[in-house]
Amino acid sequence: METRQNGSQPSQRAPAEHFTGTVRVDPLFQPSPPARAGGAYVTFEPCARSDWHTHPLGQTLIVTAGCGLHQRWGETIEEIPPGDVVTIGADEKHWHGAGPSTAMTHIAIQESLDGKNVERMEKVTDDQYHGRI
Repeated sequence: METRQNGSQPSQRAPAEHFTGTVRVDPLFQPSPPARAGGAYVTFEPCARSDWHTHPLGQTLIVTAGCGLHQRWGETIEEIPPGDVVTIGADEKHWHGAGPSTAMTHIAIQESLDGKNVERMEKVTDDQYHGRI
């Protein structure tokens, strides 16, 4: 058993090559084999968002604060308020982030397959973010 004290893992700014806007990641736990699940608090400032991406074994998002947006490839944008739980299937192309005027924090949980938990893709354009495409 291991207990990680609050604040023992430093916050990090999410890399600009995979996110648009200001995004902070606060690590919660990482898999230690044979476990595969890892998790983090992720906070998106207004209009900030991830790039399009997939997860080999899917992802679960639990919105804890603010109001966010989420979109699966080919579907309409959905609003996700606190308390919503979004389940993304394996290899399902999607993005998520904050709304235009409100920050959003969620817990992101995903499993690794062969040491990899995400496949990054292209940026979400402003037109896509605003639902104009």
